Amino acid sequence: MLGLGNMNGAILAGMLAAGTDPAGVCATVHSEDSARAAEERHGIAVSCTERDPEANRNAASGADVVVLGVKPRYIRTLCREISTALAPETVVVSVAAGITTAAMEESLPEGQPVVRTMPNTPLTVGMGAVGLAGGRTATEEHLEMAERLFAGSGSVHRVAEDQIDAVAAVSGSGPAYAFLLAELMAAGGAELGLDEPLAKELARSTVAGAGRMLADPDVDPAVLRRAVTSPNGTTEAAVESFLDAGLARLIADGMRASAERGRQISQEN
Repeated sequence: MLGLGNMNGAILAGMLAAGTDPAGVCATVHSEDSARAAEERHGIAVSCTERDPEANRNAASGADVVVLGVKPRYIRTLCREISTALAPETVVVSVAAGITTAAMEESLPEGQPVVRTMPNTPLTVGMGAVGLAGGRTATEEHLEMAERLFAGSGSVHRVAEDQIDAVAAVSGSGPAYAFLLAELMAAGGAELGLDEPLAKELARSTVAGAGRMLADPDVDPAVLRRAVTSPNGTTEAAVESFLDAGLARLIADGMRASAERGRQISQEN
């Protein structure tokens, strides 16, 4: 795990919670303080580039899978940095938005298997969603290796690479949409006269509970919504107000903005 920011940290937490042996995982971070904190939290070996400039190369050497968890603008630099340390069969997995497999392949040895993924942070609680696409030389075996990183802590879905930005718009960025909804519900409750702590707790519990109900793969969100929307009732009044105000269009526009930003990042890199 090269980098332990929000996403790689979520992936690692999900892997360990699903039973991955900590002895088989190592990670790199920038600072010594971050390395110590990560070792204490996760129980894995963590080195820092601040102390050891070769930390990334050493971690990549001999690894079956290397997960690149740095910001998109650093992905190609990191690929070049570790390129001579990789075994030919090592699978290089990216979790960065907007970085194509072709861009990574250009910075890695010829034929290096590359897999691009779009995970999300609910991996930390075993309820993540991941889109996955293989590069030019990634085989079925390589894709299965990448899938095993996530399989114990979420659902994994293979997609064509040109669909990754759409995956990001739905599930990659999606947790933030749900968190924003909880924020706005809490603010609305406070405006209606509830104490702010109570409004926050009611909103948090409601969004979390609704999410748990949606975890059943056999349920349809529209069916669940209709089940709590009695004709001419309070819920119907709220839902109709949302839809009349253009909520459906706002959500679609936001997701389109997410996907477009992914395409822009690809062009910038």
